[in-house]
Amino acid sequence: MVDYKNMFNLEGKRAVVVGGGGGIGGAIAEGYAAVGVKVAIVGRGMAKLEKKAAEIEANTGNKVLCFAGDMGNEEDVAKVFQGVKDALGGADILVNSQGVNKKFSALEHPVAEWDEMFGANVRSIMLTCKYFGQYMKEQGWGRIINVSSIGAVRSKMSDISVCYGSTKGAVNAYSLNLAAGWAQYGITVNCIAPIMTETEMMKPIFEKNPELLTGTIARVPCGRVGKVEDCAGLAMFFASEAASFVTGQILYPDGGLCTLQ
Repeated sequence: MVDYKNMFNLEGKRAVVVGGGGGIGGAIAEGYAAVGVKVAIVGRGMAKLEKKAAEIEANTGNKVLCFAGDMGNEEDVAKVFQGVKDALGGADILVNSQGVNKKFSALEHPVAEWDEMFGANVRSIMLTCKYFGQYMKEQGWGRIINVSSIGAVRSKMSDISVCYGSTKGAVNAYSLNLAAGWAQYGITVNCIAPIMTETEMMKPIFEKNPELLTGTIARVPCGRVGKVEDCAGLAMFFASEAASFVTGQILYPDGGLCTLQ
């Protein structure tokens, strides 16, 4: 008989959330901690991580570990991986929610900024998957969840997000290829590709540009922008046994926006 009662049970699993000090990554980390996952969050700044970890502990009662490093730098990734292995014994779940979004016209985009965005948004995911994926291969089980964006598949009547959309398109393609290649090792690889989401970083932008918020809401069938918990719920699903036969998928918490062509 199938154990349906425990199909979504994640208690005791070990998760690493890169970008866990941010809005979406922080919500995913909190969701995991709330259901008994042992969580480590990773980012460039320890102060930001420790602040988020304290918030999560206050909300869930569960301690969260913090590891600082630039995941676009292989030496830092190796150190973080070893730190997680020493502290938790390894990782069952890897969430990549890191990245930057700098807007420049395609006609004026500085090459250095282009390279920086691909480093932060794409190379860092390749490196974390390389290190944690090797551990998951050896243990014969793993869940990798990469945060992409609806911008990978929907363009705008403007060229200022061409680099960001390109990086997220690369994340999608990379994830699909990993999913096909690593299924034989018991590893699933999936993407969450949200719509514009109300994070702490976005709130002041919405306040300064109310037309951005109202314009987005007007286009979304469900009538709102994204919330961080929309992504957290999908991350919990992808990590669970309920999704053991789901790999190479890109889910869009977008309120139905992708249904409009």
